[in-house]
Amino acid sequence: MWSGTRWHLPPVMSSLPASASVALALVLFILGRCEGAAPTDGRTGDDADLNSLGQRTYGVDTSFPIHHSVVSPAASNPLGDRQSIYDSFVSDCRSYFGRKGNACDHTEKERVAMSLRQPRAMQNYTELGFKKIRAPEKVFRLISDFWDKNKDNTKMEKWYTGNTYVNHWDTQVDFVSVEDGTLRGGGALLKARIWEAAKSTLEEWIGEELSPCSLYGIRIYHAGAILAPHVDRMPLVTSAIINVAQDLDEAWPLEVYAHDGRAYNVTMTPGDMVLYESHSVIHGRPFALKGRFYANLFIHFEPIGHSLRHGVAAPDGGDVAEQYRRAAEKGHGGHENVHGHDGLPPYVLEGTEEARRFKQGHPSGWKKTDASGFDTGSTVAHKAAIVGDVDTLKEIAGTNKEDLHKKDQNGWQPIHEAARAGHKDVIVLLVEHGGNINERTNHGLGTNPLGLAVQAHGINSPVVDFMKEMGALDLGPDL
Repeated sequence: MWSGTRWHLPPVMSSLPASASVALALVLFILGRCEGAAPTDGRTGDDADLNSLGQRTYGVDTSFPIHHSVVSPAASNPLGDRQSIYDSFVSDCRSYFGRKGNACDHTEKERVAMSLRQPRAMQNYTELGFKKIRAPEKVFRLISDFWDKNKDNTKMEKWYTGNTYVNHWDTQVDFVSVEDGTLRGGGALLKARIWEAAKSTLEEWIGEELSPCSLYGIRIYHAGAILAPHVDRMPLVTSAIINVAQDLDEAWPLEVYAHDGRAYNVTMTPGDMVLYESHSVIHGRPFALKGRFYANLFIHFEPIGHSLRHGVAAPDGGDVAEQYRRAAEKGHGGHENVHGHDGLPPYVLEGTEEARRFKQGHPSGWKKTDASGFDTGSTVAHKAAIVGDVDTLKEIAGTNKEDLHKKDQNGWQPIHEAARAGHKDVIVLLVEHGGNINERTNHGLGTNPLGLAVQAHGINSPVVDFMKEMGALDLGPDL
């Protein structure tokens, strides 16, 4: 059950009629919407079998082994005989890997152990731990455009020996990498734009500043796919699934064990976005996919210990805004030391087994992850200026013009990147929208765009002549 910061699962709920068919049970489970009301306490009678969305529910070890190595017996399991399905799942894995088949059992043992150990040791940031919304239009447009251009250029995903998180031995899993610059529209700029567009949505949901961890690409599951229920390894803490496309015969629900300990079956259509605390909410798709394919994008972030809910009480009773100010004065990027005591990440609770394991594996303490390329404070506008993406810069000019002139930690604006890269059309656009052709780097102590252009392209280059015609001055070398 939800208890503020800790997560506890109740015992398996098995009061549904034993004779209920799996098909009927699934229909009941997927009824309801994720925009439902908050959990209600004190349910009685038939209501005790319903989650907060009005769905028939159940506990762990019902659909798939989660806290133990076996599922509930068929006679008392509302989903029927799930043990034989699981036995085939593991047996097929062993057969696929042959002499190394015992690795399947090792992975399963670790998956169950993590599902039991990790959630209770994690800081929770929301009441239920998940929420379904429609993806922000800007985010989904980026992703769907990329998918439409590259859906015929998928690659088979490779898995390590004994991996049981998806039954890849029975059904192929493909992916399209958003980082692949050889694909139409792919590459670092697309990745950066998705990061930035999704980050604000997740930060608003959990009320914490986030740092990007993982944005792999679009994963495509096919007929028969099963995704074993699990929790994600740290630092994958605050996450989102965006359904990009699908061709199904029936809904393929995401099974979520929320902070209230109840199972929820969440259905998605293209453009839906499920926000979830992937470090503490057990999630998977234990019912085999019926249809042709199902394509999802996964985005993962890590809270860095800086609350965005200023004016509210911190766990120790203080004010989070004041604690952040004091931490910043000490040179910390947030109040990490308030929540991340003794070298722990802010999302790991002290005194837990997970805290002990983390300290053992990280003797120098926790350091935030940032996989976005924004470590120096660069923005999408910086990256667009580097590659000469005028369309993206025009879009930014129309939505948030100030971003065209934001400085990174070294005092560089997008106009400096454009000058160094030699993109005359970008320089013109930035100046037309208020950019200073003589803005200096290093917070007023360094060189200007002309100096960077000279360093990169030579004193007699066309871009240097062009910038001089625009009024660029020779201010000397970068200091």
